[in-house]
Amino acid sequence: MSLDVLTPDEVRRMTLRAQGFLGTGGRRGGVSGMLDRVGAVQLDTISVLARSHELVAYARLGPVPRDRIERAYWHPGKPATFEYWAHAACILPLAEWPYYAFRRRMYRAQGQRWHSVSQAACKQVLAQLADGPLTATELGGAKAGGPWWDWSEVKIAAEWLLDIGEVVCVKRVGWRRVYDLPERALPAELLGAEPTDQQCLSRLLAVSGRALGVITRADLTDFHRLGSFLRSQQSLRSLQGTAGLSGSAAALAEAAAAAGLVPVEIAGMRSASAAAWADPVALAELGTAGRERHRVTLLSPFDSLIWDRKRTLRMFGFEHSLEAYVPKEKRVHGYFTMPLLAGGRLCGRVDPAREGRTLVGRKVSLDRASAAEPMAQALREAASWVGCDNVRLEQVVPAEHAQRLTAALAGAEPS
Repeated sequence: MSLDVLTPDEVRRMTLRAQGFLGTGGRRGGVSGMLDRVGAVQLDTISVLARSHELVAYARLGPVPRDRIERAYWHPGKPATFEYWAHAACILPLAEWPYYAFRRRMYRAQGQRWHSVSQAACKQVLAQLADGPLTATELGGAKAGGPWWDWSEVKIAAEWLLDIGEVVCVKRVGWRRVYDLPERALPAELLGAEPTDQQCLSRLLAVSGRALGVITRADLTDFHRLGSFLRSQQSLRSLQGTAGLSGSAAALAEAAAAAGLVPVEIAGMRSASAAAWADPVALAELGTAGRERHRVTLLSPFDSLIWDRKRTLRMFGFEHSLEAYVPKEKRVHGYFTMPLLAGGRLCGRVDPAREGRTLVGRKVSLDRASAAEPMAQALREAASWVGCDNVRLEQVVPAEHAQRLTAALAGAEPS
């Protein structure tokens, strides 16, 4: 069968459009529409300019008020999202709840995750939640008194019950998860659905295909962290004597077909692991798109556009890493380095901080001199969004670009 052959540039443009960074479609539906398109928004405790889930919405939609973003994620009335393990801990559209059943079943079969679980504590948590939703503090406290990862028995029980689906989280209060019972928080049609593992896989591949436009086998596995699941499928196929392809490859091929994804080839990628599929809508739009406006913005280091470091390097020629957990003296780019997206390329990065009403660029790196103007634009917009009225640069790399960037921030023509 002859497959469509896509150039790397076409793949990049399809991904940027799917992610909401190219054209006008990325703004449809506001924050809720954005979440539906990207499929999952990663959560993280680090807050520099803002928390990562806010930065993801800002990067695509522009300076939407932060309280509006929070309300869209954790709707004060009828729940619209839930939290669960996708690529990492993520905010997910509520309609996707049934399709994480494969993971809930997998955790239940394992019997525990990170910690040994007290069944007495589980019963206590469920009994308390019978009277209404509660935070970990309200359940009895999250900490056991040791280091930050030293959870109390109650917190371990609540998280385990969340893992296996006996508890859900459909909102947060002051960054604290609010635990609730599924029968109270979820619509009956979602609560009663129990798709098979293969149905779950197919749905998640459709979601990742829509979110990225074009996906390789590695992309499919990484987006929802499906490696352990696919390995279990491979073992099952081996036991059944049905593994023609490797079990994981066969499971992916079957699920991709069921999801309606279109097999394609990416020019320059010829290995067996380079099998690729395209979202049919993204493929159709490729043939009709004319000149479209690119978003100029700073990205959270947890943005799904750059989740996969190998894909980011392949697509943009850009090495991305988070150095927040690297000792300060060993950091190359900074604590919370935010890549600059401009003209459909990643062409710089900044390690930001806030001092009062000043946004500080502790270290700004530019891949080329012409990135100075978009970096200045992105810094000014981000500063305004978080309530800063000034931008100060501490270090610019390479140093010869500092004057041009300073002039661009001042609104003057570079000399």
